[in-house]
Amino acid sequence: MKKYLAIDVGGTKIHIALFSINETAQLHFQREKKYKSQEVQSLEEIILDFSPEMNDIKGISIAIAGPVINDEVQLTNVSWKVEKQQIIKVTGVANVYLLNDLEASAVGIPFLPDSDMLKIFKAEKTMAGNIAIIAPGTGLGEAAMYWDGKEYHPFATEGGHCDFSPRDKTDINLLMFLQHKYGHVSWERLVSGQGIANIFDFLRTSSDYNLETELEAKLLKGDVAANLSKAAIEGKEVALETMKLFVRYLAIESSNMALKFKSTGGLFIGGGIIPKIWNDNYRILFLKYFFEVGRLEPLLRCMNVTIILNPSSVLFGAAHYMISKNKSIISESQSKK
Repeated sequence: MKKYLAIDVGGTKIHIALFSINETAQLHFQREKKYKSQEVQSLEEIILDFSPEMNDIKGISIAIAGPVINDEVQLTNVSWKVEKQQIIKVTGVANVYLLNDLEASAVGIPFLPDSDMLKIFKAEKTMAGNIAIIAPGTGLGEAAMYWDGKEYHPFATEGGHCDFSPRDKTDINLLMFLQHKYGHVSWERLVSGQGIANIFDFLRTSSDYNLETELEAKLLKGDVAANLSKAAIEGKEVALETMKLFVRYLAIESSNMALKFKSTGGLFIGGGIIPKIWNDNYRILFLKYFFEVGRLEPLLRCMNVTIILNPSSVLFGAAHYMISKNKSIISESQSKK
């Protein structure tokens, strides 16, 4: 039985897995490992650490948080880049595939079981059509699947780097605050782990919260986004307001995507943040702002909204992408039936 590698490369972690394909062309994951993205110098280093013996590896599929251009990717939130030819040279594996991480997530959606999904809005009247995927993590990933009437065709976008669009005075003040800090302000600056930290930074320096010095130091130590999510559950006022704004901005950008792609096939929310923090209060808040689109609200109400709960969905999609691209893998597996 041949072996393959699937890799999910993000700004915070790199998730790599060894898998094989059985006689019915089904994936079988054998082992996996996670690495911290900021603690390695190259992807090749990780591949060889995880699988020193490459002779048995037939293919490598790599889902990356960044745009794939001419088989190269400069990661948005990591200093090093990934080059297909360099990976082939170092590993000796000829079948190497690079794709955007959200494209991989889209590929994997049809294969995920119902237990990996949480439907937060069920449309009364649905119709076949395109699908939109938004995923807040270290950054903000966005992708879609075009429906041709018979099957879906996933494609990547870099919509998370489009301009943030303020609606009210708070948004305008936040925009000005972040413009001073970054210059250009994209949705990723707000709808991501770093976005949660940015919103908190704005509130703690620009608002009249009575933030205790000890609490402030605690929130700013380590993973700020995780700290704020926990503090919000504990009822800390500034943390609650931070998370409310984060969910509001997620809802607004989600409705932007749903309208632009006319995603009557549904909107899916992935990434590592939402499954960890979600509760019914956030669901109510999200849907309130998701449907605030004026005359096109009836269209949005024709779309199911679903959270992807499986943290390995991108890895899963990367594996399926390689199978779909390398027909010899499927043929070889089916010939053994």
